[in-house]
Amino acid sequence: MRILMISMYSSHFFRWAEQLRSSGHELYWIDVFDSNTYVEEIDFVHQTIGWRNKIKYPGRYKLKEKLPWLDKLINKFNQRKLEAVVERKIKEIQPDVVHSFVMYSACVPILRVMIKNPAIKWIYSAWGNDLYFYQNQPHHLANIKEVLPMLDFMFADCKRDYFIAQQHGFKGKYLGTFPTGGGYELKKYDPFIQPWEERKTILVKGYQHQFGRCNNVLKALLEIREEIKDFKVVVFAANENVKDYVARPEFKNFKNLEIKGFVHPVEVMKLMGESVLYIGNSISDGTPNTLLEAIVMGGFPIQSNPGGATSETITDKLNGLLIQDPEDPSAISSTIRTALNNPVMMQNGIDYNNLNIKPRLERGYVRSKVVKAYDLVEQSLKN
Repeated sequence: MRILMISMYSSHFFRWAEQLRSSGHELYWIDVFDSNTYVEEIDFVHQTIGWRNKIKYPGRYKLKEKLPWLDKLINKFNQRKLEAVVERKIKEIQPDVVHSFVMYSACVPILRVMIKNPAIKWIYSAWGNDLYFYQNQPHHLANIKEVLPMLDFMFADCKRDYFIAQQHGFKGKYLGTFPTGGGYELKKYDPFIQPWEERKTILVKGYQHQFGRCNNVLKALLEIREEIKDFKVVVFAANENVKDYVARPEFKNFKNLEIKGFVHPVEVMKLMGESVLYIGNSISDGTPNTLLEAIVMGGFPIQSNPGGATSETITDKLNGLLIQDPEDPSAISSTIRTALNNPVMMQNGIDYNNLNIKPRLERGYVRSKVVKAYDLVEQSLKN
């Protein structure tokens, strides 16, 4: 089967595509935002990069920085549209299937092309905020409702998004719920898992932006600072909003707080493997990859539950704790306190995850399920 994949430059996409190595399918990829970077990790995939600019004039990066209005004007004439590139590649490749990752970057821009090519099967992968958040934006919802009836197949990282898609017109076949980047190489990461009694880190996802609410977690931890003085609190992937927040006077004596910016994915797994608690908090998401990583590495997860996505994986007080209101620091501090005051609950929860959740996140296991899903698509071509 010849598959044309439409996706942004993303480690999640690369890990997903890697599952199809040696699957017998012929794979092509268009980088929707054109990072103009060849990806060795998926060297078995035919990659379309460097397509956006018609003329690559010198000094364009400096122009964008110094005179953004002029850069924008030039780009209006100098840049190709994704729609035109996809249409050209479809004529060239003659794919059996187009697989779009993320609604607004990879489905909406190519809708008219897919309408012109009804014989090509169309797969959609929903990630993160793709449907849950944008269904509440009238303009976005109108586009979503145009796309969904045209889709033949769908993957998602949580079942919630499948139900949302059905509500807004999806009538195709659901291929399953999988982590955005596929599963995890458990044997690779198991050596980083420290014994429970040696863990003295509380790990926090450092996103504070349109969706992330890290600062509410930091405020919650500040409220119980004395109770967690024997733990190291590490915030990773912290952006400037977080760094500015902890520069406030009230954090001056929070001596056991450590703020990290970008952390390599392997280092994130190591941090997970030494953490007694992992805390992620947002107002909108799918199934967070970091939640799954915490489970893989034996940490006890505390996670917000937008739209019920997290409760597909976590049963409150069984194998983790759910943050009911991501905007309420006092409620979050109470939830953290509940965990720390109940070590038996935490250990039982980790045991549950190790037995029931972690095996289903193993890369080979997930890959076999994903490959079978693509086989179903291939079978549909023969019908």
